[in-house]
Amino acid sequence: MDARLGDVIDDFCVKCRRLTNHSVVSLLNGAAAKVRCRTCYSDHDYRNEQAPPSKKDLKKAELFNAVLSGVAQPPAAAEESADGAEPKKSAKKPGKRAEA
Repeated sequence: MDARLGDVIDDFCVKCRRLTNHSVVSLLNGAAAKVRCRTCYSDHDYRNEQAPPSKKDLKKAELFNAVLSGVAQPPAAAEESADGAEPKKSAKKPGKRAEA
């Protein structure tokens, strides 16, 4: 899309916290680089109508990745035998009903 200065486009405004009309303020390679909200008149980078992730979501993702990095990978290759057959199943012990 070749935008021109002053064109009205939709974008997510961080200050208003909603999708509003914006005017193109600067261009980079024919695409909008900076826009101005037509509701609150704040300038910001063009976000392609995408809301930025919340700080809470970023914190959750960081903690999740920290936990995953601490967990050891299960040794899947060690469970398989050398000839490719299934691993042997252990014999079941009789329960209380079988003993009586």
